[in-house]
Amino acid sequence: MAKPMTAEDILPLVAGMTPRERGRLLRLIAASPSVSAAAAYTAAPPGTDEFSSDEDSLGWDAEGWESFD
Repeated sequence: MAKPMTAEDILPLVAGMTPRERGRLLRLIAASPSVSAAAAYTAAPPGTDEFSSDEDSLGWDAEGWESFD
């Protein structure tokens, strides 16, 4: 399998493009269908540190609303 390119790999290639080539690239990017969140998480599942593991994960949300009665 080919190694995916990073932004650092792609940036010099884009910087070397002519204005016409950059315009075409932008049109191609804009025309591509958007990826759904479900498809994105299937392709790259969340890491173990992406979501909090607090027992009361919404406990912080209850504080500070007293002044908005």
